[in-house]
This record gives sequence, C-alpha cells and structure tokens, in this order.
Amino acid sequence: MTYERQIEIFVDYFKNQEKKKEDFKIGIELEHFVIDQDTLETISYYGKGGVGETLKELEEKGWTGIYEGENILGLYKGNKIISLEPGSQIELSIGPEKTIEDLEKKYFNFLDDIIPILEKKKQTLMTVGYHPVTKIEEIKIIPKKRYDYMFEYFKTKGSHAHNMMKGTASLQVTIDYGSEEDYIKKFKIANALSPVLYALYDNGYYFEGAIWENHSLRAFIWANCDNDRSGIARGTFDGDFGYRKYAEYILNIPPIFVFDGQKTYPTGSKLVKEIFDPDKYSIEMLEHVLTMVFPDVRTKQYVEIRMMDSVPYPLNFSAVALIKGLFYDETNLEELYEFVKDISEEDIVKAKKDLFEKGLYGQYKGKSLLETGNYLLELASRALDEKERKYLKPLEELIKHKQNPYEIIKSKAHLGKKESLKWCLLSSIKDI
Repeated sequence: MTYERQIEIFVDYFKNQEKKKEDFKIGIELEHFVIDQDTLETISYYGKGGVGETLKELEEKGWTGIYEGENILGLYKGNKIISLEPGSQIELSIGPEKTIEDLEKKYFNFLDDIIPILEKKKQTLMTVGYHPVTKIEEIKIIPKKRYDYMFEYFKTKGSHAHNMMKGTASLQVTIDYGSEEDYIKKFKIANALSPVLYALYDNGYYFEGAIWENHSLRAFIWANCDNDRSGIARGTFDGDFGYRKYAEYILNIPPIFVFDGQKTYPTGSKLVKEIFDPDKYSIEMLEHVLTMVFPDVRTKQYVEIRMMDSVPYPLNFSAVALIKGLFYDETNLEELYEFVKDISEEDIVKAKKDLFEKGLYGQYKGKSLLETGNYLLELASRALDEKERKYLKPLEELIKHKQNPYEIIKSKAHLGKKESLKWCLLSSIKDI
C-alpha cells in the first residue's frame, strides 16, 4: 500500500504541472567553463581570482548570493539562476519565457554582468562539451556537500562518471506539457530523437588534452557513467508508459543523498522507495529526487531535453528554436509521433554506437543522422513565425555544409588548439 501511495504522490505531482497550451513556455540552461584567456586552463573555485570570488563580485551587480556555510555557490536575479557544476562550470538557468527573444535578452544580461568581471582577471567563458585542456584529476570539486556524496558514490560506477561531473558542459531546453497524453508524446519523441540531437550539437573534439578520435564525446561519457540513472529512462518505450511508469523509474533508483528541505544526508544504495515516506515527505525532497537521475530526457515540472553539448552563441539558441518548432506545433508533434512509433530502446542504443563511430553519418531509421537532422530543421522552420525562424539560421548553415561543432573545430585543429576553439570563447561582449 505504501508503494502505491508513493506512486500516487509522484503521479499527482506530474499532473499538477500540466499547462494550458496558450500558457506553454520554454526554458534554457546554459553551462560554461571559466578559463584563463591565454592558456585555456580551467579556473578553480578557490583562491584569488577564483570562480568563488567572481560570484561574490556578481553580488555587487544586484545578484543575490546562495550560500552553503560561508561558501557562495550560486546566485539569482529575477528568474535567472547561476549555479555551479562540480568542476566550477557556471550554469545559467533562465526560467521559462514565451519567446526566444526574451530568453536571449536575459542571456545577454548575464553576459553583460559577468564578462567585465572576468576580463579584469584575463579570464573568459568557453562553451564546449568537454574541457579541452585541463585534465580531470587537476580539477577540484567545489565545496558543495552534494557533490562530495556524488563523487564517492560514482567511484563504484561507470568508468567516466567523474569525467561527467567535472569535465562536461551542456545545453538543456525545457518544454511544457498539457496532459498525460501530450506528455507521453513529447517524452517519447524527445528520447527517440536523442541520437540526432547529440549529433547536431556535438562539440567535443578534445578529451583530456588530446584529440578525441571518435564522435559525440559527451554522449559516450554518459553511456559510461551510471546505467541506473543515465541513458533512456526505464520504461520509456513501453506501451503503457506515462506518469506512473516514470514515477516507478524514480522510486526504484538510489538517490545517492537526500535533501529534506533543511539538511542533506547520504543514503548510499537505498532506493527512493525505501526512503520516501508518503506521510512525512516535503515537496523539496520530492523535487530533489527527480533531479538525481540524469537520463537524456528528464521529467520535473516540465520535460527537460538534455542531449545538446554546450555551444557558442548564436548556435545555442538554434537548439531552443528547433525544439520549440518541433514540440509546440501540433502538426509536427503528430508527424513526429508517427515517425518514431516503431522505435525501440535497442534502436537508440544502436544508433548511438553508430554515432560514436561515424558522427553525422551514423545511421538512424535507414538514413544518416545528418539527413534526419535536416528533416527536423525543415519541420521546425515551417512551424515558427518569421521572428523566431531566424534563430535556426546557425543550424541551417551547419547542416548546409554538412558540419557540426566537432567538424568545425576539426577543420581548424591544424591552426592549434587555441585558434580552433576561438569561436567557442566569449572573450568580449563586443564579439557577440
């Protein structure tokens, strides 16, 4: 009976997040490395000139600090939240907005605040899928208790779990759903398209200081992180998938640690269902355990699409436009649901393996990932109005020239690492 009550609580939570179609919005999370302008080495959280110091300086620009003890670990201003990933990667989360232009303005507001601070220190932001210079053992974990628990837990998991924590950076887009039926369609489509999105936004040419000879490095790292909580959420392609199935997925995974609204404590190998008390839980605890799984597509207050590598502006906003055009147009949604209806989890795993070997020319449903990407681009383009269609232009150019960020860097690698990565640096506001 307790297990059924647990399921009901999560199902009710998902149902309560449903929105009317006219209220649909789109959100974005953008991760950046903070690096030395000259050496491209990562900047540590600690010490003079460190990321912690930069966060303190942002407080002077109207941001409100978020602390753990004496350590500043994040900030917020309006619906913008700055948080830190384990290796001091700076993540900017912009709360859902109606238009892409509103998201873009808030991204520029963030850059206006942080770039002058970094320039004084001869530092900058870099947008790539994996740190190209500093090796993983040289990157210190920030002083956040949850990351200490995760670091210890992942020692027993996949070969690249610590690379995921400290060495990667991504771009994530969030979308609303209107009903369980709408949720099921969006969740299944997003998962089915994961190899394509990984391929289009592959921005990981360097790994541990050397060239990564394969493709989609970040996808490879996730595939070798923790099978319990990454890849495709268990049950996604089952005929009875829905709120209940996702709730069961959550309940049968170890949360690593729990935040109950007041304190954080480790839970080891215990499953959520062994910890979650239906009579005493807090909403903070419920929402916390939803964040302790890292599949390609995740359910929280919305559907979170997580496959894209961190890429520079304006390419990053092409991902927002692509997803908005595909998932918020009813005709496209129905066409895509028909397109992916025969896809299985095994098909996705196979396509990802092909992606690792062949990049854009990996096979998916009898066509290359590049061809399918072009198909998705055409669908999104016809769904967006003229004002928002312009955001697809950087992706159009890449597809037209049969490229992705990985291929751009590869084509410039002979000029040296710094020159090949120059387009991924946000060294000056004037540059954008």
